[in-house]
Amino acid sequence: MVLKKKKEIQVDAFVLECQELETLRSFADAEDQNLASLLLHCVQLSDGIHQIYSMKQIVTLLKKMDRNSACSPMIKCCLDIIGVMYFSLGAKNPLKKMLASSLNGLPEQLMTEAVHSFVRCLKEELKTTDLCLYRKVMDNLASCMENFSLGMIIFLQFLQKSVLEIQEENRQLSGNSIVETRLMHDLLMAIKVSMMLLQKVQENFQGSLWRKPGSLLWQSMCGLLKSFTNFLMNEGLLPTVQTTSGLAVILFTKTMFEPVEKLPCLVSDLLLRSVKCASVPEWFVSSCECLCTEELSDSVLLSLCHGALAMLEWKNGSMSENGEKLLLDIALVLLSLASRLKESNMAVSLSRILAIWTNSALDVLESSSQNLKSSLNGNSNTTGKLLEYVYTHWEHPLDAVRHQAKLIFKNILRIHQATLKGSVVKSDPFFSMLTESLLSLEWHVKGKYASLGCLVECVGVENILTVDRTIPAQILDVMGDQSLAPYASDLLETMFINHKSHLISAFQKNIWINHWHDTWVSPLLLILCEGNPDQTTYVIDYYLPKLLKCSPDSLSYMIKILQASADANIGSCNTRGALGALMACLRTARAHGHLQFREIMRDDLLSIGYVKQGLVHQHNQVRVDALGLLCETHRSTEILTMEEMQLIQFFITYNLNSQSPAVRQQICSLLKKLFCRIQESSQVLYKLEQNKTKQELIKESAKWDHFATLQQYKDFMSSICDKLFEALFPGSSHPTRFSSLTILGSIAEIFSAPEGQTQAIFRLAQEIDPTRVQMLIQCFASTFEEVKVLAFELLMKLYDRLDLQDLENLHLLFQAAMDLSISTKPYDCVTASYLLNFLIHHKGLLNVCLKNQQVADTFQIDEDMSASTMEKNTLAVIKYLLSNLEREIFQAEKSLLQAAASFPMYGRVHCITGALQQLPLNNLTLMTEWRQMVTKLILMSYRLSSVVSPIVQSSSPEGLIPMDNDSETAGRLQMILHEIQPRDTNDYFTQAKIFKEHHRVDFAKLTDDEPVENVCTEIRGKEGQTCDVTAQMVLVCCWRSMKEISLLLGMLCKLLPLQTVSESSDGLIAVEQVKDIGDYFKHHLLQSRHRGAFELAYTGFVMLTEILSRCTNESLRTLPQQWLYNVLEEIKSCDPSSKLCATRRSAGIPFYIQALLASEPKNKTNLLKMTMNELVSLAVPVNESLNIIPQVHALNILRALFRDTRFGENIIPYIADGIQAAVLGFTSPVWAVRNSSTLLFSTLITRIFGVKRGKDENSKKNRMTGREFFSRFPTLYPFLLQQLEVVARTMDSETGELKLHPSLFLLLLILGKLYPSPMDGTYSALSMAPFVPFIMRCGHSPVYRSREMAGRALVPFVMISQIPHTVQSLLAGLPECTNPCIQQNSVHGMLLQVFHLLGSYLESKHRVNSDLQQGLVDIITCIKAKVWLAKRQNPCLVTRAAYLDVLVVLSDYLGKSRRKGKSTLFGFWEEISKVISASELMTGIYYFSAIPGFTQYLQSITKLVISVLSVAADPDFSNSSSPVAEQMMNSSSMVVHLLQSDFHEVRLPMLEAVLLWWKQVNSKQATEEKMGPLSLLSDLEVILLRMAMKEKHPECFCKVLEILHCMDLRNVLPRTQDSIKMNPKEFLNWAMNIISCDPESALNCTVEYSHAFLCFQVMESEMRQWIQLVTSCCGDEEQTAIRLAAAEVLINITPLFLTNQKLILGLSSTLAMWKCILLLLQSEELIVRDTAADVIRVAQSQSNICNKTGTRLLRPQGSAAKIF
Repeated sequence: MVLKKKKEIQVDAFVLECQELETLRSFADAEDQNLASLLLHCVQLSDGIHQIYSMKQIVTLLKKMDRNSACSPMIKCCLDIIGVMYFSLGAKNPLKKMLASSLNGLPEQLMTEAVHSFVRCLKEELKTTDLCLYRKVMDNLASCMENFSLGMIIFLQFLQKSVLEIQEENRQLSGNSIVETRLMHDLLMAIKVSMMLLQKVQENFQGSLWRKPGSLLWQSMCGLLKSFTNFLMNEGLLPTVQTTSGLAVILFTKTMFEPVEKLPCLVSDLLLRSVKCASVPEWFVSSCECLCTEELSDSVLLSLCHGALAMLEWKNGSMSENGEKLLLDIALVLLSLASRLKESNMAVSLSRILAIWTNSALDVLESSSQNLKSSLNGNSNTTGKLLEYVYTHWEHPLDAVRHQAKLIFKNILRIHQATLKGSVVKSDPFFSMLTESLLSLEWHVKGKYASLGCLVECVGVENILTVDRTIPAQILDVMGDQSLAPYASDLLETMFINHKSHLISAFQKNIWINHWHDTWVSPLLLILCEGNPDQTTYVIDYYLPKLLKCSPDSLSYMIKILQASADANIGSCNTRGALGALMACLRTARAHGHLQFREIMRDDLLSIGYVKQGLVHQHNQVRVDALGLLCETHRSTEILTMEEMQLIQFFITYNLNSQSPAVRQQICSLLKKLFCRIQESSQVLYKLEQNKTKQELIKESAKWDHFATLQQYKDFMSSICDKLFEALFPGSSHPTRFSSLTILGSIAEIFSAPEGQTQAIFRLAQEIDPTRVQMLIQCFASTFEEVKVLAFELLMKLYDRLDLQDLENLHLLFQAAMDLSISTKPYDCVTASYLLNFLIHHKGLLNVCLKNQQVADTFQIDEDMSASTMEKNTLAVIKYLLSNLEREIFQAEKSLLQAAASFPMYGRVHCITGALQQLPLNNLTLMTEWRQMVTKLILMSYRLSSVVSPIVQSSSPEGLIPMDNDSETAGRLQMILHEIQPRDTNDYFTQAKIFKEHHRVDFAKLTDDEPVENVCTEIRGKEGQTCDVTAQMVLVCCWRSMKEISLLLGMLCKLLPLQTVSESSDGLIAVEQVKDIGDYFKHHLLQSRHRGAFELAYTGFVMLTEILSRCTNESLRTLPQQWLYNVLEEIKSCDPSSKLCATRRSAGIPFYIQALLASEPKNKTNLLKMTMNELVSLAVPVNESLNIIPQVHALNILRALFRDTRFGENIIPYIADGIQAAVLGFTSPVWAVRNSSTLLFSTLITRIFGVKRGKDENSKKNRMTGREFFSRFPTLYPFLLQQLEVVARTMDSETGELKLHPSLFLLLLILGKLYPSPMDGTYSALSMAPFVPFIMRCGHSPVYRSREMAGRALVPFVMISQIPHTVQSLLAGLPECTNPCIQQNSVHGMLLQVFHLLGSYLESKHRVNSDLQQGLVDIITCIKAKVWLAKRQNPCLVTRAAYLDVLVVLSDYLGKSRRKGKSTLFGFWEEISKVISASELMTGIYYFSAIPGFTQYLQSITKLVISVLSVAADPDFSNSSSPVAEQMMNSSSMVVHLLQSDFHEVRLPMLEAVLLWWKQVNSKQATEEKMGPLSLLSDLEVILLRMAMKEKHPECFCKVLEILHCMDLRNVLPRTQDSIKMNPKEFLNWAMNIISCDPESALNCTVEYSHAFLCFQVMESEMRQWIQLVTSCCGDEEQTAIRLAAAEVLINITPLFLTNQKLILGLSSTLAMWKCILLLLQSEELIVRDTAADVIRVAQSQSNICNKTGTRLLRPQGSAAKIF
């Protein structure tokens, strides 16, 4: 919305040499009117823009010249000078572009002369021998490629000479990355110009004279072809150079080769490596010998394929049959490369070239043979492999690859369409197969969305919706995931646009619009009202704007629907409700220009009351949407209305303290848009007032009162600022301060006074007074640095209006900053830094600093000094800080203990760094002083580092000293409480130190001659307080000092101009100093042990390496490479004297190598490749070595590199090697190697499968298909297979001995991350079948967890069609009951595999139904054969439970299907009935819970019973003729039996099932005619009442109360007397009294149940007790669950008791309830506050309804009083 200021265009002016100037003067006339005079005036101008205007006049004059004038010497001279001007200008100069476009329009008589002049100039350019000018000549040659008729040989010879010389220069300057990059781009330009030249002037090649081997033209072309071939074969060049060379080779070969008909055969032979030198021309062999004889690399093949596709003519059938064969050969080569090219740039190139191939195939199919159409239709082998490529890469990490995969898929559909002969596309089997396959995919597959979108465009959305009408709702459901929302919204947009076009063509508007709304708008409104917060946010951001753009008329429909329910459904803290949805729709519509705020108010679309309600809504996003409705407009100059201003003021009053950072950011952003709108609309009003005409003055009555509006703007902004400054009171919360300062900063920025703007609607500086300045300065004391930053930036914006010239005030602030800089609280030094940076801008500070004698002696002030105030003040402050710091370092060298407690030095260094950061170090005046200062700072850093580094380099820097403050104990420790020099030994960390705290230390008395007393003696300051110094205090002082030193040195290298020569006056830091700083970083990164120290040293080192990589000094630029080689050699050397830290994950070594590799230029990865190869070789040693330190280092460094996102996709090719290193390292006998391998493995799993964002272990969001995994990492296929085979061998122990292979867990973890896909077709070269037997054998592991993982890991390796056969073979492998020796571990593993395979198969949407029916019959037969494993014949409860789980999976599926009553399944149900009836659950349980598997067995058999009961309750099954159905009819008695079980493992799942059935009944899912679950719930009231009295298990007790809560109390209360010997009154008393004696986990259910009971039958005598119950639950001392329950009760009684005008509870009791609400609204837990706030929402909603209908709420009677 905010308009960006246009950048000022700067044009370099052209300067003519003296000789040409004299020539022009000789032709100029006295009146300065002829062409020469104008041109002379033009070249003498110093402004390029003015020269452009002048040249336009000259060209206009040239176009008016007649034929006679064209031959005059003056015209020729002027054209020559214009030519010189043209070729002298840079390629991007606007003047050159203007000349090129203008001269093309010259008359014919002048065009010839102009061409001759340009040719002469260009020939002079071609004579240059300066390599640096070659690029300029080539640019000129490229810009004049049109109108050439002569000089072809000269141009080609120049290009040949240039490419050879550039190549030689590149070879000589190898290693200089900057120069190499420039030469590579020059070489690339030379190749492009050669190709352009050849393409533009091919008419010169007519005839055969030029083809003679002796002709110069032929020799030049052969020479260029040879050079291009060499470039193509050179892997060391830039990829773009190699790719362009491939284009040039094909283009030159195409131009030179005869006969043309055989050219496709030659290219095909090159690609297939079957060239016979005897059958090709001699010139081709001599020029391209390496292509004919050598093995071609993958990159060369890729470039040749690209060249063939781009340079050969594929349209209009010009390639004949040979061309069609070449097209198929190229596809074959490209698809073979797809499995080998894994580097990111190569993968992108391959995908792009494959997309080009599909476009070429479309061109060829326009006039192709039938054979080619057969070879490219949807069922062909080539198309199948292309689809395989798409399925593998549609979720590639690179956006470019994913985009190209989408284009390839789209073109595949078009190719298949082109092969059809008049067939109906919609009914084509290929499209039907694709539709079915894509729809069967899970919605988390991102590639599904783009592919479905392409399919919709091809076959129409109706075909998709015919399959499943709920697809729009399904897609909207997945939009709760931000990673999927953009893809889903794009697909929805494609679908609803296509659907609209289809409906418009088929129906009238009033018919199609309703149908369209039902399909696309209704699901949207439902989600907006009731969806979860994330889902609604993404739907509004991504989907709603597109829907309104497609159909703006739908807005009125949406508003109408939402308005009807806005009163009743105003939303909550979790849902937007209709009111929130309405806000979102109106905000989006206004922001996209569909309506204005005046229209909203005028048409009564939204009342002011609703807007206010939205601005203070519980739901954060509703508040933001309401604010967005006011702030966001389609036009940035729309006038604010008075209503908008009042609403904004209302909003700011209540929303500055938002606890959500994201909401705060949105609020500040929207208000910034509003302020921009005020600023821009005010400027429009000013201009309208200035430019009004007389006619406007006549129409005074209709004139907008501009001045009134402007005054309203001023008053509004002033009131906003008042509110914001009021919010900055001392003690205000961080959110409030952040919001206020951010908004004030936006106001100061937007309402500044830019140059040229005379009118200003508002100035924040006018609102500033000393009190408010003081408030802003006090914000520096905030513990949040972002508040300090905002306050500082705001003060700087208002600097001109601040009055701090009072020296006393400055002195106090300066002294406060100095005191804070040595505070032991780390955030105090940050406050000091910001305060000093603020004071530096004031002139009086210099005098304050000069009061320090040492500063005054070294800083001679000069009144005439030209330096700025800021520079002088900064220098003085740094001198002041440095002088104090040097004294403190001197004291720390004597007593680090005292320094840590009294004057930690890191604060001083931090202030110095902060002062330097805001100083423009490239534009300094006091160079001598600054050069000396930089030297002192560097030396100070080294000195301070030498004091503190022994601590952070200690083997245990985090050592904790035991502290004992007892004086007697301290006295006994006096012998060891002596001062230990910290540089001597690490024993420092074994001692405790006690000394007297100092507030002021007299440094003047400290000299080298006076030894410092032992610290253990008492040193008293003014207050004489004693403090205990822990090791942590010393450590914090030391590592923070190291941190600040590193940041200071890194910043000095990054910001200071480099002094390459010692005598140079323009630099502040010398080369040797930079080298010393590099050695310092190297030393501390490689030897520091404390993570805080080396992490921050790494930050400074990164600054240094970034500068070195761009440095022109050769010795500095090569330093990172040398350091990298040295550290790798030291790691490999295994030198015992090495100080590298092998513990602490190698400490700073990974950081050191990360920084060195990150400094490498992005277009080169040689160092990264070398390092990764070295590290992989160390991480996977060939021979076992006694010294494992290098392996540990390599594993730790690899982990750090794989975690670093800066390496991007360049590190992906090494992931497979990393996995191998981790898996093999896990088998090491050394713990250090195993530990590092574990960490590396975890990092790689995250890098491959993504960051885990959910708790679901089986979620497919962090998984991928087996085909995709092994296609990305093909080398892992044989490795994992081999390792799995080794592991599987350890599972075959006949004795049952435990042999746990170390790699078993890792292998199963990787394999378990894969999942099957319907796209795993026949074209995959990596079959999953070999893994299956080994995974099955892993299921025999004695370790339970391993068997589980093997069961899950087996699923992706078995094809869907093979699952029934695999399950049958597993079941057949189970032992018979007569087997003498049964391995229960093996049985359990096989049953788990059956369980997971069956679950996957039955849940799959892409199985064939006919196969399913037969497969189920066969599986059931096998299950019945081994059913003894589920009975008492099997003594192992674990395997019995596993077999029961398999039965549950089948029972659940058959129960939901329509085949449960089939006669073929009667045997299955009969067998299950026998299992249940014979189980201990029915006959009695005699086991103890300590028996292994007992709990699991109880849970499994209960699940089976519940599943069977659900089947038996279905009328379709009970009405069947099955004899089993008659046995299962008495299902209610089974429910009662389970509820009365002695084991809570049985009762709890049964209660959960009963609760679910009751909810189904209450939601009317079971009708009266079709009873369903209701038949299972008859006569349970008595059982449940008795359970409520006797239940001791808390979870079961909660479920009992919940069930009673769902039941109709009219059926429950009459039975209390008979069942529990209580009347309803006594039962209510029991429900309320139970809180004082029952477990806390049941309290919330008890409170809610008692409330429901009370609401049903209000009893005056018990009312008071119930009110006391609720009140007691609202206390702050109660647990969160109790207060939440009370809040829920208060919400539910609101309509009946709290807002009822009859005051059923009485005044005092009603007020007590409202007091409870107020208490809950002040709770510390956000969830409690949000829940309690729902009371206000319910009351407001009820009030809205009553006001709208004109009725008042009456007390509900009878059953209507039941709330739940």
